[in-house]
Amino acid sequence: MSEIIINAILKAKPGKEEELRSELVKVIEPSRGEKGCIQYTLHQDTEKAGTFVFYEKWESKKDIEAHIETPHYQQYRQQTEPLIESRVVHRLQEVR
Repeated sequence: MSEIIINAILKAKPGKEEELRSELVKVIEPSRGEKGCIQYTLHQDTEKAGTFVFYEKWESKKDIEAHIETPHYQQYRQQTEPLIESRVVHRLQEVR
């Protein structure tokens, strides 16, 4: 099975842009250290204020499932829930 890409697009509630950014940054380093994590990058939209995009590459679905159960991921979800207006997550595989 090929690697799995996660593309998560998060939009902050009005007035919560910087607070959301601060919380999102906290999850990057611990996630990068996890087993199966190939890439874990946060981007900020240059034209849509308060829109952030995670680009993640994982070795397997099992690694993603383990990531979701980690304390740092659970804390990230809890802290960001009241700050997010919308969240769209795509699980992707490269077409070859």
